[in-house]
Amino acid sequence: MAAIENVTPILRVRNVEASRRYYVETLGFALDWDAEAMISVSRDGKSIMLCEGAQGAPGTWLWIGVEDADELFAEFTAQGAHIRSPPQNFSWAYEFAVEDPDGHVLRIGSEPKSEPAYGGAYG
Repeated sequence: MAAIENVTPILRVRNVEASRRYYVETLGFALDWDAEAMISVSRDGKSIMLCEGAQGAPGTWLWIGVEDADELFAEFTAQGAHIRSPPQNFSWAYEFAVEDPDGHVLRIGSEPKSEPAYGGAYG
């Protein structure tokens, strides 16, 4: 059976330049390549493609596993990211959510904390 080598989400954006600025300047991603209406940005070798006016739908949610959600939350907060929800402890992860200019939600989480889980869900 053939192995899957990579999964890269493609997010539809209204303005690729505005999205580039947000992902690079606010969220700390690097620009991998630019094909005019589509770009690829990555952080720690994990990429997201952003496509202006095509491919995908507004409001997509992504879950991104990280080593330390608190550290990334502090970084994003300091850079002025739009925090949709602060860190919460769930049974599956300790996570927070950040929203990009197009309403896409990045749920960013690390291992759950030992304290009791919140138990709720995102809406």
